[in-house]
Amino acid sequence: MSTRTTRRVVVLDYGSGNLRSAERALARVGADVTVTADLAAAAAADGLVVPGVGAYAACMAGIEALGAGPVIAERVAAGRPVLGICVGMQVLFEYGEEHGVVTKGLGLLPGGVTRLAAERLPHMGWNTVTPPAGSVLFAGLPPQSRFYFVHSYAVSDVSALYAAGALPTVAHHGTDFVAAVERGPLAAAQFHPEKSADTGATLLGNWLATL
Repeated sequence: MSTRTTRRVVVLDYGSGNLRSAERALARVGADVTVTADLAAAAAADGLVVPGVGAYAACMAGIEALGAGPVIAERVAAGRPVLGICVGMQVLFEYGEEHGVVTKGLGLLPGGVTRLAAERLPHMGWNTVTPPAGSVLFAGLPPQSRFYFVHSYAVSDVSALYAAGALPTVAHHGTDFVAAVERGPLAAAQFHPEKSADTGATLLGNWLATL
């Protein structure tokens, strides 16, 4: 009988940046991390991380070129953990609208990504979040914990997520927006946990414990 306790995590390399900082942060909390574009490895891992920086359309083009969309969807359907980070969270929704162009997303969560209604963009720096009751990602973190954000676009329809059985975490910059979301095996953060010091490490450790 296997006694393996190390969780095998794949950080999906589909041409979006920020892979190594995610790799280091996950290794710090005890994961056995591989950064790869290998879809078989992505399907087989205990946990799959979908990172993303830059433009929504470019990230979706990278995912489609790799053929990774079905692998992500099949993992979620089979109850196998997926964590989206920043634009890697945004592509899990139905669409993203940037500069008047609408790009179809993976459609695993309801709603779309639109420009934040705020005077100052991008929203860059530390901000507090309000997690829902029963959150697994934010377990053990004190109220008003701060996380590091860099983005100009976000999901604003919190009610659609609740209606779909998801648990949204909310932050505020000009307006309320979805800072994180949890639904079964699918979890995602608009902020960068890998850049959020000890609070980010706690959140990644919480996710790792679900694998």
